[in-house]
Amino acid sequence: MSDVIDNKAHHRFEFEVEGHLATEHYKLDGNVITFEHTEVPKELGGKGVGSKLVQGALDQVRSAGLKLIPQCPFVKAWIEKHPDYQDLVKQ
Repeated sequence: MSDVIDNKAHHRFEFEVEGHLATEHYKLDGNVITFEHTEVPKELGGKGVGSKLVQGALDQVRSAGLKLIPQCPFVKAWIEKHPDYQDLVKQ
């Protein structure tokens, strides 16, 4: 498995697994990033790829000192299950 990368040109985080690309689409406005949509190819379903993608993306958000708006329901639910990432959410 590869690492989650930030493809700034396409405004998305990418995670390539088994030749398939999972993505987390975002919008950046100053120091606030909005995660809009998570896409995981059906071939990767049930393998934890979405979770690894979100965690890798959120680790980069934290490193960059950004605040997050979790518009995507998958991301919102993931953060609820991982409260150690709750501090990233913009109040």
